[in-house]
Amino acid sequence: MATNFRITVHQNSDNLHLKLHGDFDGSSAYLLLNTIEKRCRLTSKAFIHTNGLTQIDPFGSSVFRSHLGDLKSCKHMLLHFTGDHAGALAPQGS
Repeated sequence: MATNFRITVHQNSDNLHLKLHGDFDGSSAYLLLNTIEKRCRLTSKAFIHTNGLTQIDPFGSSVFRSHLGDLKSCKHMLLHFTGDHAGALAPQGS
């Protein structure tokens, strides 16, 4: 994982906010996926805020997108990507 990557988690009522900070690589992608999977049963919407990212490795973005569908217990949850780097992480066509 990128040494400077971290996720700040905030939850209020039915919304989960995940603020991403630092560089996003393949290991960061798995950390984000695991965080979503752990929290998705408690919420119906997650906002992934990308303004805190400094660099996005194309491999990390690819890992995240390709494994997002593996989160079977999270199918009910809507993901909203915000910020300057939203397009780099959001699934194609969303």
